[in-house]
Amino acid sequence: MKIRTRLTLRYAAISAFVFILLMCIIYLMTERNRSRDFYHDLNREAVTKAHLFLQNEVTPKTMQSIYNNNRAFLDEVEVAVYTTNFKMLYSDAIKNDIVNETPEMIAQVKKDKIIYFNVGKYQALAKLYKYNGAEYIVTAAAYDGYGIAEERALEEVLFIISVIGLSVLCGVGWLLSRSALKPVSEIVDEAESITAVELKRRLPVNNENDELGELSIAFNSMLDRLEKAFESQKMFVSNVSHELRTPMAALIAEMELTLMKKRSPEEYEQAIGNVLEDSNRIVKLVQGLLDMAKTDYMPEQINKEPTRLDELILDARSIVLKANPQYDVEIVFEQEADDDSYITVNGNSYLLTTAFRNIIENNCKFSGDKSSLVRISFWEENAIIRFSDNGIGISKEDAQKIFEPFYRGSNKLYARGNGIGMALVKKVVDIHGGTIQVNSVQGEGTTFIISLPHI
Repeated sequence: MKIRTRLTLRYAAISAFVFILLMCIIYLMTERNRSRDFYHDLNREAVTKAHLFLQNEVTPKTMQSIYNNNRAFLDEVEVAVYTTNFKMLYSDAIKNDIVNETPEMIAQVKKDKIIYFNVGKYQALAKLYKYNGAEYIVTAAAYDGYGIAEERALEEVLFIISVIGLSVLCGVGWLLSRSALKPVSEIVDEAESITAVELKRRLPVNNENDELGELSIAFNSMLDRLEKAFESQKMFVSNVSHELRTPMAALIAEMELTLMKKRSPEEYEQAIGNVLEDSNRIVKLVQGLLDMAKTDYMPEQINKEPTRLDELILDARSIVLKANPQYDVEIVFEQEADDDSYITVNGNSYLLTTAFRNIIENNCKFSGDKSSLVRISFWEENAIIRFSDNGIGISKEDAQKIFEPFYRGSNKLYARGNGIGMALVKKVVDIHGGTIQVNSVQGEGTTFIISLPHI
């Protein structure tokens, strides 16, 4: 069952309950007022007839004759007069008495002064009446034909109003639910049109302050993340296919060339060395691409914890020297930190270590003496790390594009690379809320300055 139908049924059910409850209250209050007014009329008629009888202004026979004649056309009140010791003095109807008076009733009236009760469809009362110092018991009973007829007419009116009212309420409920859920239908239609090739489409936001607006905003935010993840995946696949094509082709060509004819052990050894070198390049390329893909995740999805920068730099130095024993990496603390928090950042140790390793390798690779100088300092709210070399330097044009993925500058002939390392460094620094600058003089060297907010 659709929400629109459920809302309509619930609205109709609640409205029907309230509507019927109000109709019942109106009916019960009307019945109560009718009964009260009719008992008032009975009381007045009982007093009038008892007074006439006790004053002897009208004979009992005349009173009985008037009662019998009126009874054929009207709902005449039947009155009877008793003494307090249960002796009947007068009754309008001797043969067909409505009220069956008993000694117990007389005793109760003497105690309560007046009592009200029903006899079938008739309303009746019995009261204590005083006349000339004497006490009498007067009973009166009648059928409120006019009041009951009015009540039946009211029932019909209330029934018709209920049917019409409930029909209107159901219609209004359906229209309201349709109107209220129209934005949902629009969201559903738009959501169905969003596919993997059309992730740029977004759900409509009619009102940012209502629940549907918040839902659309949240869904659009999720689509932003999905689009970014898809773009990252597409870029990763595209980059892998593009960058692996050349080294894999070279690797295959080297192996095919080696197998074309028999060679000496030295030639096979040289060929295997070339294959191994190409394989290592492929491994580094794949690792760089994987690292770059990881940095494309949303920042909140990357685990971060308080991490000391000096320890990460020592780890990066160890990794670089293990792979390249000929490199020389020096670490200098320019300031003494009284508090470890000055060189501690909230970050991901793996990504930061990878970034530092890439910069150190870059320094050593483009430096004549294969060295890198790392200086650690802090200032106000940031920890500052400078990576310097005395290499060939970077031109101004290359410095502006050095952080673009797969960009290789004019120094690409000086050392091998794939253009991933510095792009990865930039992404890692951005994720950690830091900045990176490049100061370089061609022929003198390059310094990368990373600033990260410390704890």
